[in-house]
Amino acid sequence: MLTATDISKSYAGVQALRAASFDLRAGEVHALVGENGAGKSTLIKIITGAVVADGGTLTINDELVTQHDTAQAKRLGIAAIYQQPALFADLTVAENIAYGNEPVSLWRRVDWRARHEHSAALLARVGANIDPERRAGNLTMPEQQLVEIARALSANAKILILDEPTASLGEADTQNLFRVIGELRAQGVAMIYISHRLEELAQIADRVTVLRDGQTIETHAMRDVTRDDLIRLMIGRELSAVFPKRAVKHGDAVLELRNVTCAAANVYDINLQIRAGEIVALAGLIGAGRTELARVLFGLTPADSGEIRLNGERITINSPEAAIAHGIAYVPEDRRQHGVILPLAIDQNITLASLPANGWLNFSAERQQAAALVEQLGVKTPSIFNAASNLSGGNQQKVALAKWLATKPRVMILDEPTQGIDVGAKAEIHRLMGDLAAQGMAVLMISSELPEVLGMSDRIAVMHAGRIVGELSREEATQERVLAMALGH
Repeated sequence: MLTATDISKSYAGVQALRAASFDLRAGEVHALVGENGAGKSTLIKIITGAVVADGGTLTINDELVTQHDTAQAKRLGIAAIYQQPALFADLTVAENIAYGNEPVSLWRRVDWRARHEHSAALLARVGANIDPERRAGNLTMPEQQLVEIARALSANAKILILDEPTASLGEADTQNLFRVIGELRAQGVAMIYISHRLEELAQIADRVTVLRDGQTIETHAMRDVTRDDLIRLMIGRELSAVFPKRAVKHGDAVLELRNVTCAAANVYDINLQIRAGEIVALAGLIGAGRTELARVLFGLTPADSGEIRLNGERITINSPEAAIAHGIAYVPEDRRQHGVILPLAIDQNITLASLPANGWLNFSAERQQAAALVEQLGVKTPSIFNAASNLSGGNQQKVALAKWLATKPRVMILDEPTQGIDVGAKAEIHRLMGDLAAQGMAVLMISSELPEVLGMSDRIAVMHAGRIVGELSREEATQERVLAMALGH
């Protein structure tokens, strides 16, 4: 149904695609994987007509496509569903499905009953038990995704692009989405499936193509490759390089918590110690209180009782300003909402947390500091004046980390530091964590990925129902033991 041959594209001197090729068959789920910056997004933008290629050919249904744009892509039956659904929150589900798909004329009246029935039929087709008259802003993330799929089918989409569709879904919602994908595949819909969750590809994909540095590396039947094979192809090195844990001599306790409680955060009687050069992982299920504890330590929801000690001295943290003044930095879970300001330039993002109190800016010093941190952390960008929105997820995470390194902290709290980024970028973030520990920083890492917890930590504190229920050394820890403690066993 679709063949992209020798596609090339460059942006401001950066080669995003280098003669990349990809093809898609009817009734197939073809996975497209690669590191952030490998060229996946650019290739998808070219297929959907949002971006014009510099070179190469695009053939859809055996017809060579020229003068490609988004309107033509829609006419050819191409639709994309992204990680963050693009619904109008104040419109109903039926209105969202109809938007752009119903004929428009000056004298046309809306047939509300027909619109409702059409939407109900499409929602039933994707297995969504959703009232077409519900306001879209009241839908859950899984429901929004199903509405997006229904809207694509309303436009008679024959080629569906799913970009990180399970990134925000739990296991039950993921399995329901897979069921819908299976039904669409049986109906002959062709799907391009992009995901960093390599473990789920064996369940859903027929073939997989790997991109690296803008080039097509290899295409395989999914049954013929393993997760480790894909990682090797994506990053050009073995899986062991993803968790480059270094042996670092630990110093004295930098941060110590004694019976710390915050009722507003549902965190109770926390006792924890982190030494210089040590990476302590905070593990647990979603809702266990890990992020809530990080917010207590950063002064967003100050503790009600207990002691927080820094280098042996008792301190009070009742605001983020106080936390920063004491040398505590916090890279939050949602980098796009709280980590970086996307429209701002990279240099402005990096110096946000270390601006002078008097309000006078030294632009030369700001540029020098930003440039040094961009080089130190290996941020891939042609200029520090580029907007953060132009960076890949992994590079945005590096900028969020650079912002706090600019404050010269003694304690670094990293909440889901590699969430939503590819394995290559993960390896780089893990290397940076090792560098921070080697410099004597105390690192508290919150992660929902057990391989990351086991691979990068010196010690693991497991939370359940707002309390630390146990600690495990690196040598003692196994996935089974961590999970059992996280479940309260």
